[in-house]
Amino acid sequence: MTALVDRYGRVHRDLRISLTDRCSLRCTYCMPAEGVPWLKGPTLLSTEELVRLARVAVGLGVREVRLTGGEPLLRPDVVDVVRALAAIETPDGPLDLSLTTNALRLPALAAPLRDAGLDRVNISIDTLRRARFIDLTRRDRLADTLAGIEAARVVGFSPIKLNALIMRGVNDDEVADLVSFAVERGLEMRFIEHMPLDGGHTWRREEMVTAEEILAAITSRFSLEPLGHDGSAPAEKFRIAGTDATVGVIASVTRKFCDRCDRVRLTADGQFRNCLFSHEESDLRTLLRDGADDDRLAEAMIACVARKLPGHGIDDPSFVQPSRPMSAIGG
Repeated sequence: MTALVDRYGRVHRDLRISLTDRCSLRCTYCMPAEGVPWLKGPTLLSTEELVRLARVAVGLGVREVRLTGGEPLLRPDVVDVVRALAAIETPDGPLDLSLTTNALRLPALAAPLRDAGLDRVNISIDTLRRARFIDLTRRDRLADTLAGIEAARVVGFSPIKLNALIMRGVNDDEVADLVSFAVERGLEMRFIEHMPLDGGHTWRREEMVTAEEILAAITSRFSLEPLGHDGSAPAEKFRIAGTDATVGVIASVTRKFCDRCDRVRLTADGQFRNCLFSHEESDLRTLLRDGADDDRLAEAMIACVARKLPGHGIDDPSFVQPSRPMSAIGG
């Protein structure tokens, strides 16, 4: 069957599946203190539905699935979801299966997830300071995040990547400290430019810490050797001189990588998206529940990817932030 190829020749092999829009934190850069309206239960895909859509996507060339949210570990049957997805075979071997999490539930779930077939985890941690963590997330849960990171290490997830969103005047003084924390534990630190995907639509480009500034902060303490990009991966990687440790910078705004993007997204309520910043979605949930066969679902995915724009357009004066926040799209 036709692969997921857009008009610009980009082949899409990476599917991000959001398991829920709900989250256990209220990060200031993601949503207001009171949260955002959650998706209604009946609109959410069942495990059977999302696994079926994943199988259709694998038939179209997808080889990697990352589970996201919201906070994916809040989904009650997350271990069952992982087990079902891990059982999917591709022509190239087992599906590459990973998950992005705030780690709060990893002390209890790391071992079951590993046993169910999860390959890797990415963990979000924006600060190592308790008071700042409380200010940023509106929750006193830093100790739980650190315990989750340790649990992931103990059960043998590898690599473990730590993601930090850097904000001017908020945590930009912790860049080198976060690198030290990761290196000391054999983890890979990755820094992300702040993107316009917050629930409150308060993003301002002039307040964003750029990749250049992040790298300057890292090199104030470490010498870096450029490694470039791993294929279509978004992070520009660097080796810390004299070690095997690496650090990555995801410069989605100032050094955009749209020309090699290979990602598509499935929201928790069954909407298929060809770009994180898209204003258009394809409703696969309705097709599923109206009895569409796999060929019809595949056609809808192919058509959605065919309409993908050349880039996200953040630098265009006409850019408008998506109506859905990141928590509802899936990271």
